[in-house]
Amino acid sequence: MNTVTRLGGFALGLAAVFGAAYGIGQVAGPAAPVAESSHDGGAVHQPGPADQGEHDEAADRLPGGLLVSDRGYTLEPVAAPAGEFAFRIGGPDGRPMTRFDVAHDKRMHLIVARRDLSGFRHVHPDLAPDGTWRVATPLAGPGQWRAFADFAPTGGEPLTLGVDVTVPGPLAERPLPAPGTSTTVDGYTVTLTGVVRPGGTSPLTLTVSRDGRPVTDLEPYLGAYGHLVALRRGDLAYLHVHPEGTPGDGRTRPGPAVTFLAEVPSAGSYRLYLDFRHGGSVHTAEFTVVAGTPTTGGYPTPGGSAPTEGADHGTPGHGHN
Repeated sequence: MNTVTRLGGFALGLAAVFGAAYGIGQVAGPAAPVAESSHDGGAVHQPGPADQGEHDEAADRLPGGLLVSDRGYTLEPVAAPAGEFAFRIGGPDGRPMTRFDVAHDKRMHLIVARRDLSGFRHVHPDLAPDGTWRVATPLAGPGQWRAFADFAPTGGEPLTLGVDVTVPGPLAERPLPAPGTSTTVDGYTVTLTGVVRPGGTSPLTLTVSRDGRPVTDLEPYLGAYGHLVALRRGDLAYLHVHPEGTPGDGRTRPGPAVTFLAEVPSAGSYRLYLDFRHGGSVHTAEFTVVAGTPTTGGYPTPGGSAPTEGADHGTPGHGHN
């Protein structure tokens, strides 16, 4: 059932972290209050003391994106002109980082998703000399969004940090689409084969076709023939997985099938976002999957009659640059 509500109540209601279910306790990066900002109708969450995720044994076991600060690095949104999103990565010395390694063809991957998982974007900001990353705002429409910075600091380990970002305004909450094995986007049909099992590695194969014919000439995108992001319903734990093989290795075919090895830490509902390039454009296919038996009160199995096929295309927040 869709419920039209004001943003404040929605943000507080969905920003729960299910510590008991995963045995890790609370983590940093809770829902952000609405505050004035120069973003396009939006506001950013400025990390405070409560957001500083102390790096300890529990943090080592956390999936990506649940902490705003880890291993001395902190995701710091900054004010920006209307229509722009900007942030910095504060380093262990307290200064903005300016040196990043290239990972999957980019030095920074910024992924944003609305808390109800009805909006998703994957973009690549530009780095200014002062350490500020800037990009045309990927936040489309009112909502409580989670922004993920996926990067590899030079000399450090790859990290994914997350922070909540609020775009004020009335919001119609959307239910999670039902699980399914086929979806359509931009005239392409993508079929999912495989079962996601919690606590282990699960092979997932996604097969792309168009007009009933297999697509055998997928184009490399971010160093692969496919790019997969998985987000856990509820706390939006971020799972970034990549396919087997690489373009040009002499054995990996450019479609129609792309196989990933996915590891999910717990039973629950997950939203999968597959990016692939064909015909010079990047397309995103979206799926809902359920791993194991969802725990009581945390991740109810999505139901209802919402179709998986084409369910989210055309909704705010879907796209690339």
